Amino acid sequence: MPAAVAGWWGKRSLRVRITVAVGGVALLALGALAWLATGLIGITITGAVDVELARAAAAATGRLSVGVPEDSVVPTDGSVDGVSGQINIRVSDTAGRPLDDGPPLPLDTVLLRRLAGGESVTVYGRDGPARWLGVVAIAPDGSPRLVLAGADLVGYASVLRRGAIGLGLAAAMAGLGVALAAWVAVRLALRPVDRMRIAAVSLPPGERLPVPPANDELRALAVELNELLARRDTASARLERFTGDAAHEMRSPVASIRAQAEVAVMHPDPLLAEDTLRSVATEAARLSELVSDLLALARADAGARPPATSVDMVAEAEKAIGRAEQVSADLGAAREGDCEDDGVEPPGEPAPVFTLTAPVPATAAASPGEVALVIDNLLANARRYARSRVWVSVLPSGRSVRVVVDDDGPGVPEEDRKRVFDRFTRLEADRGGRSGGAGLGLALVAALVSGRGGTVRMGVSPDGGARVEARWPTAGSSSVGSSSGFSRADRS
Repeated sequence: MPAAVAGWWGKRSLRVRITVAVGGVALLALGALAWLATGLIGITITGAVDVELARAAAAATGRLSVGVPEDSVVPTDGSVDGVSGQINIRVSDTAGRPLDDGPPLPLDTVLLRRLAGGESVTVYGRDGPARWLGVVAIAPDGSPRLVLAGADLVGYASVLRRGAIGLGLAAAMAGLGVALAAWVAVRLALRPVDRMRIAAVSLPPGERLPVPPANDELRALAVELNELLARRDTASARLERFTGDAAHEMRSPVASIRAQAEVAVMHPDPLLAEDTLRSVATEAARLSELVSDLLALARADAGARPPATSVDMVAEAEKAIGRAEQVSADLGAAREGDCEDDGVEPPGEPAPVFTLTAPVPATAAASPGEVALVIDNLLANARRYARSRVWVSVLPSGRSVRVVVDDDGPGVPEEDRKRVFDRFTRLEADRGGRSGGAGLGLALVAALVSGRGGTVRMGVSPDGGARVEARWPTAGSSSVGSSSGFSRADRS
């Protein structure tokens, strides 16, 4: 199909395309039937003439075989009556030379050969078509003779022409009728779909389409549209809640920065300048972390992730522990500096100790950036609530790789273990934001891991704290060997 025709066809409505297709098929089918019917009319006419020609040729052959001369085979009037008028009887040898003292035969060698073989032929001349039939006879002297019977097909061409025109017009009218019926049928069939579409557009949130009682395609469409509307309402509510929470979380550090800056401008005090700048830097870091998490979540929701590769989970866990220890050291140094400036003793709570356990190497199907972001968030969550220790385990498990992070903190109540993976979710004990988190870390972990076909769940650690387990699909079978297994010692 040419591109222009395909483009035009693709722009037509479903009703037009179905009507054109059904009408075209009907016209082709009915036109073929009309052509066959016209051919049957011609066959019927020639068949009736052939019967009369065969009867006349048989009578002439009988007279010839009893010794009647060739020029006397035909009755004295030179004709016999037939369905098509006068029937001419001619006698020739097998080469086609007339033996009845008549004019030359209007037949060529090919037609004579077919007539000698018992076929009937139609010859088209200036006076119209004529039908001929031949019979081979044996004269009394033993020589073969060819008895030919012929008759003009009076009105044959006119009958065929009128039949073809009439049947063609009938086929065209019937095809148009079928196309019109298809147009009406498709319109009636699509009317419930139009009503369903209009109703779906105007439905308010929470409302659903009525489901037809018949178990047909319309019922399936209504069910699918209702599921789509439910997903739309859920997505709209989630987006509204997410937007509100994001605005609220971003408003707090922005308001804090603005308030401190305004105070510093209105009441300049060199003694408080360093504290003000430190507070502004802290709030700016909190805001930057929040924006980074929001961008990562947006990319995860959009499915914008790099192709999966084979990631060494043990190496990534070691790197993440190193980063977490550096963050703990930086925070401890900052607290000691604040206490020295204030002239008070630093707090006695030490940074948690991280322990890595990896009995065998393990690889997962993911990207290094995703794995690093997931483990960093898991360790940040554990470090925020742990009292003294955080355990990290990398464990192959069949076709998946498990990264388990345990802490000895207060743990998560059972009723909240699924809710903590929702965005901007903080437990009641941390509603004031004392932990410094915005409630996006575990939501980001769940989005990144589930995007690779994995799972995340919250449980209880052996020390009563929180246990978070992230499970990725493995990149291949793990090679287990005694020389490759190791256990990471405690690190302070």
